[in-house]
Parts: sequence; C-alpha cells; structure tokens
Amino acid sequence: MPMMSGGAGDGTATADAAALSIGAVLSRLRDEFPEVTISKIRFLEAEGLVEPRRTPAGYRKFGPADVERLAYVLRAQRDHYLPLRVIREQLAALDRGERPAPPRPGEPGEPLAGAEEPGRRPAPRIGRAELLAATGAGADELAQWESFGLVEAGRDGGYDAEAVTVGRLIAELGRFGLEPRHLRAVKAAADREAGLVEQLVAPLRRHRNPQTRAHAEATAQELAALSVRLHAAMVRSALRVLPR
Repeated sequence: MPMMSGGAGDGTATADAAALSIGAVLSRLRDEFPEVTISKIRFLEAEGLVEPRRTPAGYRKFGPADVERLAYVLRAQRDHYLPLRVIREQLAALDRGERPAPPRPGEPGEPLAGAEEPGRRPAPRIGRAELLAATGAGADELAQWESFGLVEAGRDGGYDAEAVTVGRLIAELGRFGLEPRHLRAVKAAADREAGLVEQLVAPLRRHRNPQTRAHAEATAQELAALSVRLHAAMVRSALRVLPR
C-alpha cells in the first residue's frame, strides 16, 4: 500500500487545483460511507488522523492523500471495528513506509468469538479489591462514592474499567476540598449527556445491518468525546466571566 501523507500541501498550482473543500470530500466519501458526516471528518481532524492545509481565510483544503487517508480510517472502523488508537498506529506505520501489523487476537476492535454482534464484546470488569488498589482508596471512601452514585457495581459485584479513572479523579478533586457530595451535579450532568447520546444512536443500534450497529458504537464514542470537549470549553468560559 502506498505511503499516505496527512500533512498540508506544498502550495503549488497543481496542489491547489486538486484541493477539495470539506463538502466536496464528504460527497466523495459518501459513495462508500453513506453515514459519514462533516462533523465526523472534523472529529478525525481534531484527533490528528488527517491534517488538511488551511487557506489564509482558515478554510480546509483536502488533497487526494487526505481523502485516501480518511477513507482508510473509515474503512478500518467499518470493516475491522478498530479503535482510533490502533488506526493511528497503522497510519504512522504507513507514513514510515512500513506494512502495519494486524491487531492481535483480543485487541480492542477485533470481534471475539461468541460476541453478541460483530465488533462488540463484553466490557472488561474489575473486582472491588482491584478497584481499591488501583485508586488507592479505602473501603470507607469507596462506600461513600457509591452512596452518592459516583461509582456503581454491576450485578456481578464488579466495576467497569472507567471506575478506576473516576475514582482517581474523585481523589484528585478531594485534594482541593471537593467531596463526593459536591460531585453529584457532575454525575447528573454526565447521565443527561449519556442519555442524549443514547437517543441519537438508538436507531442505529436497532438496525438490522450489523455494520450499521457497529457504526452506532463508533458514533457514540465520537459524540462522547465531543461532549467532553464542549463541557470543558464551557467550564473554562464560565470561569472567565465569573466576577472577581
């Protein structure tokens, strides 16, 4: 496979003539990827998977290599259910002129035997002792987190992998005097955002086409990432306008 470049063009007349707007790129990609959107292309750019050059006015201009790169990313997500981390590694290998190694069995993004549907597998679970060890919390602290709904055990008594991240962040915020009871509003906001994402992807998840259902998972992750970025930007904006 030829090496792909995600960088800006050289500004020559030939490059300018071949450059495409984001709308033109969308039209080209939709023949093969009918569910791709402009927001999806912008998201992949924000994640550093493609780097179109910009005009002095700030408009994106995509070259043929950029379009090929986008198609590679979308194909890897659709056909192999690869997460962006693995796709990014593959693109880096291609840029070096190497042949990217296929994901090893059991790596994220590869369907597992017995999965309910292609591209989906049970989320990893950890036990109570593992969670306490990973976060450095005591049993009383974990009980307090649970009492405020910040961390929840499943029916099997285990926790999802994100519980470790949540626990560590709660502990970090505690260093500044924020107690679990103060974070109930954060949890409520997260639940509302998750509900909104679920409303948007629910029709895709109910689709009969397994590829469409797999696309629902990628879309949910994309929306979650954008939601987090929006939340952070709004918090920063609110802090700037607070009276001093």
